[in-house]
Parts: sequence; structure tokens; C-alpha cells
Amino acid sequence: MDRSLAPQEALAVQIQANGGIEQLNLVNISIDPPAAGQVRIKNTAIGVNFIDIYFRKGIYPAPELPLTLGFEAAGIVEATGKGVTHLKVGDRVAYCQGPMGAYATYKLHPADKVIKLPPFISDEQAAAGLLKGLTVQYLFRQTYRLQGGETILFHAAAGGVGLIACQWAKALKVKLIGTVSSDEKAAIALKHGAWAVINSKTENIPERVAVLTKGHKCPVVYDSVGKATWEASLDCLQERGLMVSFGNASGPVEGVNLGILASKGSLFVTRPSLGHHVATLQKLQACAQELFDLIKHKKIRLEVGSSYALKEAAKAHSILESRKTVGATVLIP
Repeated sequence: MDRSLAPQEALAVQIQANGGIEQLNLVNISIDPPAAGQVRIKNTAIGVNFIDIYFRKGIYPAPELPLTLGFEAAGIVEATGKGVTHLKVGDRVAYCQGPMGAYATYKLHPADKVIKLPPFISDEQAAAGLLKGLTVQYLFRQTYRLQGGETILFHAAAGGVGLIACQWAKALKVKLIGTVSSDEKAAIALKHGAWAVINSKTENIPERVAVLTKGHKCPVVYDSVGKATWEASLDCLQERGLMVSFGNASGPVEGVNLGILASKGSLFVTRPSLGHHVATLQKLQACAQELFDLIKHKKIRLEVGSSYALKEAAKAHSILESRKTVGATVLIP
């Protein structure tokens, strides 16, 4: 029997209900053969991201339960469905958009959300950095297109997204002021290209931004922290500046009084997501190519901060949620 036509047994990390890390369970599942427009991938490295925590907790509602978590992984194409032309069995690939289910040894996935990996990027690097790298691409090149010469504020600069942002900003000749939570993280962000850093535990963010910019503040602030930094971020913006809120690490921003935007300078606010910026295979490939080119020319390094076995997903979530991580976290099936 053609193996591609048979179901594939797999191990997966699922939640049965929303809640803490105790909800993460290693279970056996069956992965169907690929239908038209799909590929079946043997995952070799899996990315762990804050969005996985949001779905586990219920901050973002699960499409259904039980739910296999995870959006991002790298692996090998094991089987292709009818109509798939840009991928073939044996290709090294990566994906970072839904449907969820990456926390597994095998994954059935829409082929138009899967891209081939160049030889100079390892599976672990791809799993650690594709989602984060494409996030920086849409933030810097689409949501607010940086031209070079700007001074910007980027929260959590020593995290997985932040370290890529530091490098990308330097490549664009943009002065990135990064917030961090320790002196150790400050040194890491500076090493990766941040122009300046602010320790949010010991320094007042708006006051330091005012000093660093000689009172001009920033045309754009990129904030993945959420609730804890919302007002401080607004206070760092120039008149008619743009607040880009793209994450909720400290909890979601709630109960916003729109009048505050007027009182602080006719500010703009947006809440973007990756899917709306890479809605087609062609757009996904183009955005990924921009990232890959910077990696190839050594402008950006994709670094794995820590790795865990698939069965240790709870430990990975706990450490990521504590905001003690530096760089990206991956699971190895």
C-alpha cells in the first residue's frame, strides 16, 4: 500500500480544557493522508511562541477541544495531496500559520502555507525564527514601513522577536531603543544591534525615551507586552505617532478610552497579525525571501535560546511565560 494513502500514527501535545500548564498532555493521534492542496509533514523541530500560551489559557478561544497546540515547525514533506506543485516528497520545509497542530510528530497542513527552506537555515533555526522573523518583516516593512534614520521603541528586545528586530533595525539603519527586564538582557539586546536599552525594572520608560531622543520621542512604538506597558508606550510617541500593539505577554489591553489618544497627541493605534500580511502563498514567499536574504548575508542570525523534548512542552511554556527566556524556544519531537 502507498504509505502516503495510509493514516500516520503520531504523538501530540494537546489540551482538553483551557488553563495552566497542567492541561498539556502527550497523547497518541492519527494523521490522515493529505487531501487536495495539503501536505503531510514529519516535524523535526517545533517553535514555541506566546500565542500558544494565549490559546492554552483561553485568551484566544480555541476552535475546538481537544486542541493540539502550535503554529510553527520545520520538517520534511512526507506526502503531497492532489494539486500541490511547489512542494515534493523529501523537501525540507517550514510553516508558521494555522491551522494549529504543530506540537506533534506529524502534521497535515495546507500547502499554500508551507515554504521550502534554503540550505543555509537549519530545521531548528527555522522553527525558532520563521514566525518571529516574518513578524518583524510585517512590523517593519508593512505595518509601519521604516525608511532608515528613525528612532523607534521596541518592547521585550531580548526575546525571540526582539533579537531579530534589533538586527533588522540595524540593517535598516534605524535606531532601536529596546526595553528589557534585566541588565543581562540589556547586554544581549545591545550585542544584537539595539541602539539603546531601557531596563523597565529600574528605569522610567517614557523619561528615558525623552532623554534618548532629546525630547522628540518616537514615530512608532512596537509593543508585544500589552497591559503592563500600554500607557507608557503611548507616552513615548510623537504627535500623530503609531502605537503597534502585537502581543499580550502581560495580559490583554482592555477598557481603552479612545479619548486618551487625542489627549496624548492624536495618536494612531493598530493591532496587526501575521495572517493578514501573508494572505497568499506569493506574499508569504516574498516576505520569507526578504528574511532569508538578510540571513544569507549575515545581517540576521536565527538563534535557538533553549530546546526541550516534545514531552517537556509544559516546562517550555512555564519558562517562556515567566519571561525569563532569551531568544527562541523549540521542541524536538
